[in-house]
Amino acid sequence: MPITIVVGMQWGDEGKGRVVDLFSENTDIVARYNGGDNAGHTVTVGSEIFKLHLIPSGIIHPHTVCVLGNGVVLNPATLLEEMEMLGSAGIAITPERLWISDTAHLITPAHRLLDRAREAALGKAQIGTTGRGIGPAYMDKTARKGLRCGDLLDMVTFQLRVKQHFEEASGQLTALYHQPAVETSPLAEEFLAQAAQLIPFIRPVGARIRHALSQGQSILAEGAQGTLLDLDQGSYPFVTSSCTTAAGVFSGLGIGICPIERVVGITKAFQTRVGGGPFPTELQGETAAFLRGTGANPWDEYGTTTGRPRRVGWLDLVLLKYAVEINGATELFLTKLDVLSGLDEIFVCTGYQREGAAIRQADFSAEAGFLEQCKPIYEAVPGWREDLRSLRKWEELPDQAAAYIKFVEESCGIPVTHISVGPERSAVITRE
Repeated sequence: MPITIVVGMQWGDEGKGRVVDLFSENTDIVARYNGGDNAGHTVTVGSEIFKLHLIPSGIIHPHTVCVLGNGVVLNPATLLEEMEMLGSAGIAITPERLWISDTAHLITPAHRLLDRAREAALGKAQIGTTGRGIGPAYMDKTARKGLRCGDLLDMVTFQLRVKQHFEEASGQLTALYHQPAVETSPLAEEFLAQAAQLIPFIRPVGARIRHALSQGQSILAEGAQGTLLDLDQGSYPFVTSSCTTAAGVFSGLGIGICPIERVVGITKAFQTRVGGGPFPTELQGETAAFLRGTGANPWDEYGTTTGRPRRVGWLDLVLLKYAVEINGATELFLTKLDVLSGLDEIFVCTGYQREGAAIRQADFSAEAGFLEQCKPIYEAVPGWREDLRSLRKWEELPDQAAAYIKFVEESCGIPVTHISVGPERSAVITRE
């Protein structure tokens, strides 16, 4: 059976977790194919709020098998915390329900120390990383010296490699970043004890997913972060260290090129970003505060992982069309439409000017240096005052809200099939 891919169309934080939760109801396997615990997915089920960083959101449905693919970098401490949190909520986390790829790489406390030291050394040029060791773990992966989950199956050799890893990292911290020497033994021992608890969950994930596909099982592939943070296609160098686009599914899960049924692009009805880097439509002042919220609610615009206030701005259709093309998106899932309620006028970026001239889509680049020179060209559309949070049918939307959605899909060339109007699992309008 073909695969459905859920991928972020912006700089992450688009609401992928609640979308994966919604689609998982009719899915056999939910597989995460990239990133680490710098990603945060929030799912609201009734009065319960689940904040997940590694385990796919589909775990909340009791029938699903959830997978962490080889494209993921995995922090054992974070994963164990999530397993405990879910277990306390009555959600069973067993080796039958959670598979960890034997070729997924591990994040250690040394990676986290290196991440923070490198970011601090950049000074004003900081990228805005979460400091969770993602970049250094991927660096070790590409340098062919990383620690992989399958290495845990030979614990004697693994212990020696962990000792060497911590000693090397400690040397880098003192020699390159002028940090105090680190007492590595306690950190290494704690890491080994945590990592060992994952052994029952480690599997040859690629082989199992290939078999599931041959048996006609349904697979939902869940991406972390968003298209504009992709290492190759995003606003480099202000990006993450993995492939965040739909193309990463094949390498990140260990499967061959196969039919894709749907690529569902998740986009907010406006734009947000965490960390450094260009943001052409960024807002300040009262409108920014209106879109961001106060932080009193878990769904306000504050990072799930870091708690940092997100930068906010108007919807950028230039970037959205670019993301649609890069991912081969077949449909859009528009989130947080309800946040725009109360605005008399909404602005949408429909083009850019660079050095006084309009930029053609064919000449567009998402590279940071290019975006920093771009000035947005806005089109104003009517807003609405009605509260949308109780609506569940397309026909119930105010005319202005429906017109806004049609404007987005006409600009992008693909349909908007779902619209979220609140954080709850049920707060979604599905268009036939």
